[in-house]
Amino acid sequence: GSRARTRRAVAVLGFAGLLCAVLGAVMIVVVPTLIKQQVLKNVRIDPSSLSFNMWKEIPVPFYLSIYFFDIVNPDAILLGEKPQVRERGPYVYREFRHKSNITFNSNDTVSFLEYRSFQFQPDKSHGLESDYIVMPNILVLAAAMMMENKPMSMKLIMTLAFSTLGERAFMNRTISEIMWGYDDPLIHLINKYLPDVFPFKGKFGLFAELNNSNSGLFTVFTGVKDFSRIHLVDKWNGLSKVSFWHSDQCNMINGTSGQMWAPFMTPETSLQFYSPEACRSMNLVYKESGMFEGIPTYRFVAPSTLFANGSVYAPNEGFCPCLESGIQNISTCRFNAPLFLSHPHFYNADPVLAEAVLGLHPNQEEHSLFLDVHPVTGIPMNCSVKLQLSLYIKAIKGIGQTGKIEPVVLPLVWFEESGAMEGEPLQTFYNQLVLMPSVLHYAQYVLLALGCVLLLIPIIHQIRSQ
Repeated sequence: GSRARTRRAVAVLGFAGLLCAVLGAVMIVVVPTLIKQQVLKNVRIDPSSLSFNMWKEIPVPFYLSIYFFDIVNPDAILLGEKPQVRERGPYVYREFRHKSNITFNSNDTVSFLEYRSFQFQPDKSHGLESDYIVMPNILVLAAAMMMENKPMSMKLIMTLAFSTLGERAFMNRTISEIMWGYDDPLIHLINKYLPDVFPFKGKFGLFAELNNSNSGLFTVFTGVKDFSRIHLVDKWNGLSKVSFWHSDQCNMINGTSGQMWAPFMTPETSLQFYSPEACRSMNLVYKESGMFEGIPTYRFVAPSTLFANGSVYAPNEGFCPCLESGIQNISTCRFNAPLFLSHPHFYNADPVLAEAVLGLHPNQEEHSLFLDVHPVTGIPMNCSVKLQLSLYIKAIKGIGQTGKIEPVVLPLVWFEESGAMEGEPLQTFYNQLVLMPSVLHYAQYVLLALGCVLLLIPIIHQIRSQ
């Protein structure tokens, strides 16, 4: 009797082992596909997907940190001496973003406006919004540059107008005025006689257009029908390409709107997005893989050619006329003011630029940008995007306010937009997209191993009973 019982137990174990082994083997075949389907379902822009609410109201707290270049020697610059600046800041703002007017279109795309608003964070900042700072008077110096090739009589009228309005080449204003706008008699004058030259009605500020406003109407592919184009921008403000630059390649709207990318990245993937602020598409490249709070990430950084000029990197010729390499002329999309975009402190640019201004210290640690993206889903976990805005200034013959200023690209501000996933969204993300897949991944091997062990029992039993 006991022998029959043992034989039955061995048979049951053997059968269980066979089941486990088969299940494990099936899982090895099926799980990757299941995980892939799970990811596909959860990253597309569709109200049923896991990332839809993340996409709609970004749960990551974003911060905008601004550093100002306070001018130490404004009077000396007017006499033709080398500018000296002192970095002030950061002045930190919490950035809130939400999408509205979300409209699903019939061609597998969705259109939306993304609104942004900013709140000053005194505890994170190094100074207050009421701090005074000496800055170039952008309106005066830009207007002077635009007059460079106009008749002398017009320049003299302008000098007179500037004097009457009390306008000078440098100004001493508070952080909040420079950021969010100040009243300037020059704007009223220009808007009166030359309407539609400036986008500003009333106040002029470096970030005035950003607060409580949107960055244009984006239309992006949802990935519901055709997965291969997920998150790619179809149109921006109804355009499929912009007209700021001189080549089709530079005018192309490539990549995503900069919040999510296609899943299943490899180190060969590049991170492309369209930036309304820079009026162009940017392309970041893979640097290394790492971990963020237990989540595997790929780090993407700016290639050295991002702001290279046309002679260093031919495809960028369309962004010219260029000055030295490493700064990009954005005047065509900034009402023709001679403004330039670069990395902070002219990092990665022609050394001549940083040497022309005292007080600049470019270094990789503080001034390079990165995005850490979860490669399986294409969702950013931790990012820090840093850019600098500079103004090209020089003496213009006939406009007295410009004195003897030597031509120089003078940094105005640099800013960092940073955000890292944290708290509950991070936990949900980790559980569903990292923990679950790895549990399934290990389960298949455990089942297979268990199955083999259980299958060995009847075999060993058979050998021993003989």
